[in-house]
Amino acid sequence: MKKIYASIFLILFGLGIGLAQEKKSALVRKADKYYQNLEFIKAADAYQKALKKGKDLDYIYKRLGDTYYHLFDSEKAEKYYAKVIDKVSDPETYYRYAQMLKANGKYQESEKWMKKFVQMRPSDHRAIAYRENPGYLVKILDKTRKKFVVTEEPSINTEFGDYGARLNGDDLYFVSHRSKSRAHKWDGQPFADIYYGDYSQNVISDIKEIPGDVNTKYHEGPFAFSPDGKTMYFTRNSYLKKYESDSVGISRLKIYKATWDGSKWTNVTELPFNDNNFDTAYPTVTPDGTKMFFSSDRPGTYGQSDIWVVDIHGDGTFGEPQHLGPEINTEGREDYPFYADNTLYFSSDGWMGLGGRDIFASKWVDGKFSRARNLGVPVNSGKDDITFVYYKDKKMGFMASNRDAARYGDFNIYKVQAIKPVFDVLISAVVVDAKTGKPIPGAVVALTDKAGNPMGTKTANDDGEVDFLIEGGKDVILEGRANEYENAKVEVPGTYDEGVDVTIKLNPIEKIITPEQLVIKPIYFDFDKWNIRRDAAFELDNVVEAMKKYPDLKIHVVSHADCRGSAAYNQKLTEKRAKATVQYIVSKGIDESRLTWEGKGESEPKIKCNPCNSCTEEQHQENRRSDFIIVKPEEKIQDYEEKAE
Repeated sequence: MKKIYASIFLILFGLGIGLAQEKKSALVRKADKYYQNLEFIKAADAYQKALKKGKDLDYIYKRLGDTYYHLFDSEKAEKYYAKVIDKVSDPETYYRYAQMLKANGKYQESEKWMKKFVQMRPSDHRAIAYRENPGYLVKILDKTRKKFVVTEEPSINTEFGDYGARLNGDDLYFVSHRSKSRAHKWDGQPFADIYYGDYSQNVISDIKEIPGDVNTKYHEGPFAFSPDGKTMYFTRNSYLKKYESDSVGISRLKIYKATWDGSKWTNVTELPFNDNNFDTAYPTVTPDGTKMFFSSDRPGTYGQSDIWVVDIHGDGTFGEPQHLGPEINTEGREDYPFYADNTLYFSSDGWMGLGGRDIFASKWVDGKFSRARNLGVPVNSGKDDITFVYYKDKKMGFMASNRDAARYGDFNIYKVQAIKPVFDVLISAVVVDAKTGKPIPGAVVALTDKAGNPMGTKTANDDGEVDFLIEGGKDVILEGRANEYENAKVEVPGTYDEGVDVTIKLNPIEKIITPEQLVIKPIYFDFDKWNIRRDAAFELDNVVEAMKKYPDLKIHVVSHADCRGSAAYNQKLTEKRAKATVQYIVSKGIDESRLTWEGKGESEPKIKCNPCNSCTEEQHQENRRSDFIIVKPEEKIQDYEEKAE
């Protein structure tokens, strides 16, 4: 949807609208040719002229909607889609119409057409994301959750397109269409070149074209630098020396690299994974220089363009591009990636947003990318928001948007300054033995919110470590569990820090059998439940061990309830608890004749609650229990030890 050459990333699907049509007029055929060649300014003009003839109206309305959609003139796109939307059965048109309505602030009407799209394409990634995030608009628009302050950069911007700003040392590089030497057919803008200026004082000065062989009379655009700043990877049309195109005559975007010789950018070479049959564009390089992320519509792409990654080897060669999968990509468009601090930022019109392209972030955790998250307002708007970069050490970055196109005429560069961590909080937990301090591999850690609702479970690695990525500001509880250890919980207060380190200490379960006495701990039950919990099972296994070791041992089980509920109900509940306790022991091979039981209802609380609601939940828990009374043998336990010798 960009009024820049980025929008060459188009797969022209869904163009037929399922309406009966007569043979097209010569003017409509001419407009179609402009459209197919991505010359949308000329296409719009030709369709407008054809409209005056009064023929093929529904077809022309649909085409005008698509044309203005690609130019991201949301008001005109909405206008023409509205004239034909009730006559089409194309889900992609419903999606585009919903996006334009949303961009124009008509959220309820947008929801109506988005739901139609979801019904027709339930397995589409965009439909899945919509169903999984029913309240997404409220979150995105919530200004109390904003993480950035966004301000204009008037010293950079012109009435032409300016975008793609990135720092290289003290210099700020960016892409601009300010050159008036030649205009592009697609949107009537001058061709793009790369410019730079001094930014050592946080205000750009002395702007000029970069020296060397990178800029040509055609498009050079979004770029990235190697970690040492001496190699530039940049996007260029594939017709520098001669016009190159694919099988349908479309010139493709490719990534090139150039090196800095101390005074200029030179030694321009094409990267080996480009192809004349698809676009390869908008590179970004990881801080260690080992990977490049880029956008492409190559085979394997879900929609119109996706984010891909390729390894950069130590000798300067490249591996095979790999698709980033559904955590990042959709059937829409994903492009303009930027990677830093284990976070991938990118623009998308496929994930749930405000209309147009929004900026999203995904964290690299546990060897994979997390689900993409919308950065919300004010980074995102109802228009197109692109080329986001962020420098953690400076707590600032840049982006571009056409949100003020009515005032400025096109895309402009904005500075973004962080006021909260860029992404959600990463909780790094380690589970250790409380006595030795050694990690417990294979321990299970459960994450819940403060109300006890489950949020995830992970198994600790060989170092006893697990990571959870949670929403900033959210109170959570971590519970560690491991065989032969007592469970332990740690509360983690809500924070907006980028990371929190947590240690979960588990106490080893003490053996209950000693040479002189037998100690059996009570077991506990959940509210209004009689099933045996995991922690209770540990204790009961110790009871079973004791009864197997001492064959004459008999035990009386007494179960209790807290004070909530009627006395009659609690009596029946405790009888069920006692039976469940006995049945667990019997299921482990103990003869039932060695066990007796009774339910005491709420008559013998461990902690008296008067009135009942005066007790805390923890105190009520103490009362929901089964106690164990040893009724035999009369002899001392050590006598059994002597008999066994």
